Amino acid sequence: MRCSKCSAPAVTYIRYNGSHLCPAHLLEYVERRVKKEVRSQLRLEGETHIAVGASGGKDSQTALFLLTEILGRRRNVRVTAITVDEGIAGYRPETVPKVRELCRELGVEHVVVSFEEVAGLSLDTMVARTDAREACTYCGVFRRRCLNITARELGVDVLALGHNLDDMAQSVLMNITRGDVERLARLGPHAHAQPGLVPRIMPLRTVPEKETYLYALLSGLPFSDAECPYAVHALRNEYRQIIDGMEHRHPGTRHAILGSYDRLRPLMREGFPQAKLRECACGEPTLNERCMACEMLERLKKG
Repeated sequence: MRCSKCSAPAVTYIRYNGSHLCPAHLLEYVERRVKKEVRSQLRLEGETHIAVGASGGKDSQTALFLLTEILGRRRNVRVTAITVDEGIAGYRPETVPKVRELCRELGVEHVVVSFEEVAGLSLDTMVARTDAREACTYCGVFRRRCLNITARELGVDVLALGHNLDDMAQSVLMNITRGDVERLARLGPHAHAQPGLVPRIMPLRTVPEKETYLYALLSGLPFSDAECPYAVHALRNEYRQIIDGMEHRHPGTRHAILGSYDRLRPLMREGFPQAKLRECACGEPTLNERCMACEMLERLKKG
């Protein structure tokens, strides 16, 4: 097959729009959408410090690379990579060097924060005291805590995450099926900052996972293909299978889900305005008297 835009051999077929793209045009296609998202999600006023949650996988490495290329060369923009080391034997030690390598190439500061530092326990230890099926729940809560605390300590203005289109469609569907409209309304990207919380952006939110993978591969970015050993227990896997099946039968399903969410989001935010946050005894913002991380730590201490 030949590229729909030139005569070069195509490297992929984009089923949802019927085009074949060569390496050069695929890179351009991804970059154009990311630039559009950056323009719509960011308001650069004066000095701006952007942190990227960098795990070493294809998505976060692509987000780090593109944000540095798009914004990092500006004098008023500073980019920092933050890696959370959950303490997963045989997994995280393989991915951290990938982030370190890319940061060296880009001239970007790299900060590593661990569950041990913030929670006093590694994820492996948490799982040993609970159940492997709860690993993703604990991981999500403490990853968010690590990222928020570190970003705040570094004086970061906005935190960028590597969520791709597949991730976003899955998150929307998960919240809808749970009936959690309030959480759906709070789903990023965030337009307004709340006290104690660093607002988040998702520059890859309209780029499918396959295209992110190809972009990282064709750009020669160092990234890890390793899969978290606890991922097999994630509830998200069921939603991934549902959406993948729908996308296969009806190309464009992921875009339709995200597009519907974007159109409904202003209405949801009117109906579910941002709640006033309290301050937990640990210093982190919370909706309740105590934050979820502190609740979980107490349960872990009780065994």
